[in-house]
Parts: sequence; structure tokens; C-alpha cells
Amino acid sequence: MSEDQNINLIFAIGALVLVGSALFSRRIGLGEIVRTALAWVAIFAIFIVGFSYKNELLAVWNRVSGEITGSSQQLVVGDTLRIRQSPDGHFWVNAKVNNLPVRFLIDSGATTTAMNLTTARNAGIEISDGGFPTILTTANGSVEAQRGRIQDLQLGSMSARGLPVVVAEAFGDSNVIGMNLLSQLKSWRVEGMEMILEPPPMPPVE
Repeated sequence: MSEDQNINLIFAIGALVLVGSALFSRRIGLGEIVRTALAWVAIFAIFIVGFSYKNELLAVWNRVSGEITGSSQQLVVGDTLRIRQSPDGHFWVNAKVNNLPVRFLIDSGATTTAMNLTTARNAGIEISDGGFPTILTTANGSVEAQRGRIQDLQLGSMSARGLPVVVAEAFGDSNVIGMNLLSQLKSWRVEGMEMILEPPPMPPVE
């Protein structure tokens, strides 16, 4: 069980204990106590499942909303891409951002694709200077980032256009491909020592 799951379990148990204490402190029948307790158990179970699978649920939502708006088959095109696992256990891909070579870590735990400020500027990324910065929670704490857009991202024979990205100097030398790209694919999976990215089918030519 992961650390996040342990925290979720501890939180749920503590909340159920509090609810149970409140129920037993009231003068109500056993049947009502059981029904109320089961209802709270169901609520906390839904919460824990939703939090544990937030990335998968986000991918489903992005795909469904893309189908509704007609954008799901417009972002990513190309052929299946296979990426070998690196000795550090991660999956890295050498890509091109607006024709600038950039090395990305593929991270399904990241909601949005991210780039460090220097690389983004060198690649000519359109960075929004207006409005409030986006606050991101990372392993090293909270980070202020600006929103931008990658005009053209090349991953082997696969390409993505108009991809939203967050940009921050605090990212150091790191560049990350997140779920906002992965959720646009037909599928992505890990088989053995390979990550396989399959783009959606090309829209029919009218």
C-alpha cells in the first residue's frame, strides 16, 4: 500500500470513529445507527476510490469531454510509440518542442505537461504573463508557474499541437509530460520494460 493510500485509510478510519461516537452518543435505535453508519462508510469509500484513482478519472473525463467538443482526435496524431525503460526505472523520451530537442520524463502522476523556464523560452513557448500564477504542489513543496502552450510537440512519429503546459524556473532542468497529453491518446500502458503510447485514430477524410 502506498503512502497516499495509508494516509487515506487513516483519515477514513478516524472520520468513521468520530461519526460512530456521535451516533452512539445520541439516543436513537440500533437500526438507524446501522443505516447511518453504512451510508457514511459508502461516502468515505467513494471518496477514497476517487482520490486514489484521480489520474485515471481525469483521463476518462478528458476523453469524454474531448468527444463531446470534437477535440479528442485533433490534438495527437501519428504512429504507436514504444519507449524503453531507463536504468533509473523511469520512462524518458527525446522530443522536439517547436523543433528544439528536449528530453521529457513521462509522469502519469503529473496532471499537466511542465517545462522549465529556460527551455520553454528557448523553444519559443507562448507563456502567459497576465493574471495570477498557477500554484502547483510538487515533491519539493508549492511552486508558482505560468501557463503556456506548446505549438508543436514531436514524439518520434507522433505529434501534438496546441498542448497546454505550465512553466516555472523552479522546475530546474526538469521537463515532464503529464496526463493532459496521455489522456488524449487511444491508450498508454507499460508492458515489461516498455511504455507503449497509442495515438487516437485519424479522423475520417470528408
